[in-house]
Amino acid sequence: MVIVNHAFIVYTKDMKIAQIICVFPPYKSGLGNVARDFSEILAKSENEVTVFTPNRGKIFSGKHNFKIILLKPWLKMGFGAFLPQLFFRLFSFDIVYLHYPFFGTAEIVWLAKTIFNKKFKLIIHYHMDVKNSSPIFKILSWPNEIIKNSLFKKAEIITCASLDYVKNSDIAIIYKKYPEKFIEIPFGVDTEKFKPNNLQKITQKIIKILFVGGLDRAHYFKGINVLLAAISKLKIQNYQLQIIGDGDLKPEYEKQAKELGAADKIIFSGKVSDEELPAIYQQADLFILPSINKNEAFGLVLLEAMACGVPVIASNLPGVRTVFENGKQGLLCKPNDVDDLKNKIEEILSNEEKRKKMGKEARVLILEKYSQEEVGKKLNEIIK
Repeated sequence: MVIVNHAFIVYTKDMKIAQIICVFPPYKSGLGNVARDFSEILAKSENEVTVFTPNRGKIFSGKHNFKIILLKPWLKMGFGAFLPQLFFRLFSFDIVYLHYPFFGTAEIVWLAKTIFNKKFKLIIHYHMDVKNSSPIFKILSWPNEIIKNSLFKKAEIITCASLDYVKNSDIAIIYKKYPEKFIEIPFGVDTEKFKPNNLQKITQKIIKILFVGGLDRAHYFKGINVLLAAISKLKIQNYQLQIIGDGDLKPEYEKQAKELGAADKIIFSGKVSDEELPAIYQQADLFILPSINKNEAFGLVLLEAMACGVPVIASNLPGVRTVFENGKQGLLCKPNDVDDLKNKIEEILSNEEKRKKMGKEARVLILEKYSQEEVGKKLNEIIK
């Protein structure tokens, strides 16, 4: 990978592919992790891959087989960044792969496609709806609302992790108009990196519950406040909740844990490295993703946990509910419902045999459906 000081582009020897994403590692985000994985997979197939992403002050230092260009934003906020300098760079590519949402830059891609329609093939990966009521956000996103329908109409292919999510999303009307454009490509996980290690659990006397996700305002929808409230009501006492992640809401969550009288049962571990994360999953008995709305479209962390043989609980939301089979690899709970989440946690934790069976089924599902090899086959089919 090479840093050019402006954007995130991915190249391959067969096809020149530009990946355009609003965030990228080391910034902790499912969107960035997916773009990184897609880039690695496409580059393995001898494509010349370049990633364009806003310069957020940190550089991805992991091993890579693609090129990164960091672009200085003229304006940025959350999922938005205005990168007009991207416009002329796109014309040297065979494929432009836009990860949506990317307010402020999706408009640049739309303009380039409108003016030079035959220059490149446009693929859009629709990650999720964005719910944000702040006045500043509405001002910055209104240009996108103007061109959104035209942008998706111009795309040759629209990919998504779950058609169930798309059918219930803000682009449901677009799906109804152009269903032939949509292709479901579930996210993948490295099954060699994330794998079970049950030896670590043999001597465990404490049942370990795990959450992994951002604790900043951009990830308010993760439902940590619901998780803390549910945990505080558990009848089971030999448990420990570990929360991996950091952000500006962390002090509020720590305060809530104390007020609920559950602080001694909860560990806020902050950020951990990618190298440390698999071992943390392996030590867990249960993983929980208690998201409260459609800002959660899939839940890549669910795959990582299941790959390590850990049963899961997740909110019954479009997209998320299709990741696993309810009752087989884990349980679905009602979004934003403290009592239902508490009951589902107790259902799994009180039955060790059921918990172990779900963990084994979870690993099988990952190998059959979510391996990077399976994802690679689908990605390489759509770029031909």
